[in-house]
Amino acid sequence: MTTHAQPPPATSTSSPSQINNITIIGIGTIGLSLCALYISAGLPTYTLALTILDPRPDLHAYVSRILPTFLDPKLHCLIPSIKLHTDYAADLPAAVRSADAIHEAGPENANWKGRLWADVAPHVAPHTLLWSATSGIPASAQIAAARAHLLAPRLLVVHPYNPPHILPLLELVPSPLTSLAALSTSQAFFSAQLKRSPVVLRKETRGFATNRLAFALLREACALVNEGVCSVEDVDTVVQGSMGPRWAVGGMFRSYAAGGGEGGLRAFWEKVGGTVGEVWEESAKGYGGEEWEETVTKQVQRAYGVPVSVEGRDEATRRVLEV
Repeated sequence: MTTHAQPPPATSTSSPSQINNITIIGIGTIGLSLCALYISAGLPTYTLALTILDPRPDLHAYVSRILPTFLDPKLHCLIPSIKLHTDYAADLPAAVRSADAIHEAGPENANWKGRLWADVAPHVAPHTLLWSATSGIPASAQIAAARAHLLAPRLLVVHPYNPPHILPLLELVPSPLTSLAALSTSQAFFSAQLKRSPVVLRKETRGFATNRLAFALLREACALVNEGVCSVEDVDTVVQGSMGPRWAVGGMFRSYAAGGGEGGLRAFWEKVGGTVGEVWEESAKGYGGEEWEETVTKQVQRAYGVPVSVEGRDEATRRVLEV
């Protein structure tokens, strides 16, 4: 599904410097990483006031145990200042009433998100920005599910790439009803205040940009494993030792244009365009569904265990970003 995003006239929202109170709804892996991002945002100039709403009964213990592993030890003293709410029905009004922005990171389900925004609508201030961390549900679909069209000018997707407290990219995906003010304020906040790299998508499209690119590569990786060309470890070695670092430095199009030498991307097409076309034709045949997934899942479990250890991942990722 692709929808043209043509924001309507500006509406009243906070300015970037006035976003001081943020509520995170849903504190799974992404929500917790967003919390780590926000708790360190703007330091040492200012700190954001954070509120978390999540119905898990062990919320206090969970945040106290896991969040410190995402943060520099010097920031651990800020954790007690986070307001925690566990009773969704009773606590939602208080959790969102003073928010300048609400970032939901709940279940990947359009109906759930619709119900959330419908519940939020009566309690938020007129200037409050509404952000969704969804991996693929457009803002327009969320508004349709919510039947709360008055919120539409303030709602947009703010999709982070995991883990967002380390990786700088944020995809900002407005619906056709998202106001220019909400979009520009959000972009300025993440860029100027949080020092992130927000990219605004000009159209709504399923999976947005990052996941469309990543899932296309995942499809090819699954095909290679299922067709017996490579093991899962071989595929990971290929990515880590070739396109991974190359694209990290130059991106995809810039790297391929450089590969064409003096003739740039046009020369690249002339040299290997035939092979590219043949591979694309094979890829168009689709994927093997559950059979592929089962084969790859078993190989990954044998190779890396369950759960996969992420020890050292964050520090290694930071070193890559410093290159």
